[in-house]
Amino acid sequence: MMELRKEQLQGGEELQATDRRIMGGTVSVDESFHVVIVGGGFGGIAAGNRLKSYNVPFTLIDVKDAFHHNPGALRASVESGFAKQTFISFKETFAQNFKQGKVIDIDLEKQDVILENGETLHFSHLILATGSSGPFPGKFVEPVTMENAIQMYEDLVKQVQEAQRIVVIGGGSAGVEMAAEVKTDYPDKEVTLIHSKIALADVQLLPSVRQGLKEILLKKGVQLQLGQKVINIQDLVMNEMKADMKVLTDKGLEIIADLVICCTGIRVNSSAYSNAFKDCLAEDGAVLVNPHLQVIGMENVYAIGDCADVKEPKMAYHAGLHAVVAADNIINSVGKKNLKVYKPGSLTMLLSMGRNDGIGQIFGCHVGKFIVVMAKSKDLLVWKSWREMGQTKPS
Repeated sequence: MMELRKEQLQGGEELQATDRRIMGGTVSVDESFHVVIVGGGFGGIAAGNRLKSYNVPFTLIDVKDAFHHNPGALRASVESGFAKQTFISFKETFAQNFKQGKVIDIDLEKQDVILENGETLHFSHLILATGSSGPFPGKFVEPVTMENAIQMYEDLVKQVQEAQRIVVIGGGSAGVEMAAEVKTDYPDKEVTLIHSKIALADVQLLPSVRQGLKEILLKKGVQLQLGQKVINIQDLVMNEMKADMKVLTDKGLEIIADLVICCTGIRVNSSAYSNAFKDCLAEDGAVLVNPHLQVIGMENVYAIGDCADVKEPKMAYHAGLHAVVAADNIINSVGKKNLKVYKPGSLTMLLSMGRNDGIGQIFGCHVGKFIVVMAKSKDLLVWKSWREMGQTKPS
């Protein structure tokens, strides 16, 4: 999915002007100033780059050794060689400002971040950017190196190639894109998409867009089983070829599959902070924040991206916008300047339905295949992450 907002684009000139005042300059801070960013997803790297532009001390912590451009995860599951384009080394971009490790707790009184290996990092300011977690291939449940992660996708490509009957569980945005990716590269395979709701993808999308997604999938030959929930998911082997698996639904349907891919179960990743912030959490585990993206009741702690309780869809583009506001507000607070306010805006979403098709909406207007293919579907915006990380994308 690609997301933009009208209000955000209108604010572009203001942000560019701010960038011109910041870039190449330094901010005067004392020796106790040190920002710790927990999480290296889209929000984390954007915050790191922003603080880097201020030339202030910070440390970015992530369990992985590389940034994962996960909008490309689904294509990496079907196209050999694509996975290596979706992982970008943290060290090459952030050097000594990056630390690999898993944060297990935060001591607010001492202002320390506690790592799984017992090490602690002291902070004057903290940015939580822990994102969300879910099943492979969209996410990684356990820490993994870049090399191993790439191999996991290459292994899944082989499983997809070998399987003739493939079931995709979940008809949200990830599920419909996954089914389309498989059918685009392997049109002769039998692909079934099972979704617990009747309408596909995000509820905030226009009805015409959701209907259009259905029509694209049917045209590609995907078999749709809507309004049905898989009831034996715990008995199924995921992402591995296994002949004649029985997928059962609550409506009595039985589907025989050789490969099952799960595209459900995304949740806020709160493990790093749930103990320290237990009084500041929303029902889904996201951190309650004020309009400045500060954690409620705390002036030096911010939450951005999926782990921030902001009333808007959880999207990569939004996380990047949060990061700029949080980083700027940290600097503004040091200089006794007014803090920026983050205001959610209207939704835009483009859904790639394989490299040659797509559909979506921009500022409430339905957009079709040509625009989506040109804007997103061809390479799923991997070039943008390589540019942000200041590195050259492999060919």
